[in-house]
Amino acid sequence: MKDLHKPLSKDDYEEPSCLLIDEADGRPCSVQPVPQQRIIEKMDEYMSRRDYAGAERHLLYWLEEARMGNDERGELMVRNELIGHYRKVGDQDKAFAQADEAMRLIRRLDYDGTISSGTTYTNMATMYHVFGEHERALQLFEKARRIYEESPMTSSALLGGLYNNMALVSVSLGRFEEAHRLYDKAMEVMGKVPNGQLEQAITCLNRADAIEEELGEEGEVRIFALLDQALDMLDSPSIPHDGYYAFVCEKCYPSFEFYGYFMDAERLKDIAESIYRANREEIDS
Repeated sequence: MKDLHKPLSKDDYEEPSCLLIDEADGRPCSVQPVPQQRIIEKMDEYMSRRDYAGAERHLLYWLEEARMGNDERGELMVRNELIGHYRKVGDQDKAFAQADEAMRLIRRLDYDGTISSGTTYTNMATMYHVFGEHERALQLFEKARRIYEESPMTSSALLGGLYNNMALVSVSLGRFEEAHRLYDKAMEVMGKVPNGQLEQAITCLNRADAIEEELGEEGEVRIFALLDQALDMLDSPSIPHDGYYAFVCEKCYPSFEFYGYFMDAERLKDIAESIYRANREEIDS
């Protein structure tokens, strides 16, 4: 799934003072908020051309700015982004360290039970699952699920991402019935999101993998139907061929390759490379 970006609202971070006290004179220290929306937009630019090194430099710069400006809300947002970044590049130690710091901030800000904490738990759970900590991931997903489902402020994109990634953990733990219930929920919710076909395509491929693991060759007919459904969604003419489309194509083509859809896999791989290349050339020009 798409890594989940949800900047905090203006009211969340614009305040006259922080919770800290300046030790020199005992007065509350001032907060200098980092520009969360601009940070996210710039991060998307780096990812649109697959510039992981640039993305890390960008996030570490703003992490230091948030810390220097006593902006703990901004710091939490940046650490969330770093959790996702280190997950993508496979750096377990740094990902775990960022997760520990994010949890510290959740407690310090008294955010437990908020949408922001649910987003953090989801990011952390997705990361722990990738690095094989499935039980730990499931516990965090369950916390996030309670928060998201009980809040009328939860966006469909956040909820759909939660269901899809939580289903992956359920498959890893052999809980196939629960996984399919979650995939059903993900498909329904993402149908309400603009360009949600991309997320639905990923869900179809994830479900195909679940069926293959559960039933093997006995699930072949269902698997191929899901692959065809995913292709139809990826080929929808309404979907913009932007950096995120490239990311999804890159994420999906190995699944098609695995199941013998070699021409489709090569086509999706070429599309992703073409978009990344065009984005790099646009930046360089």
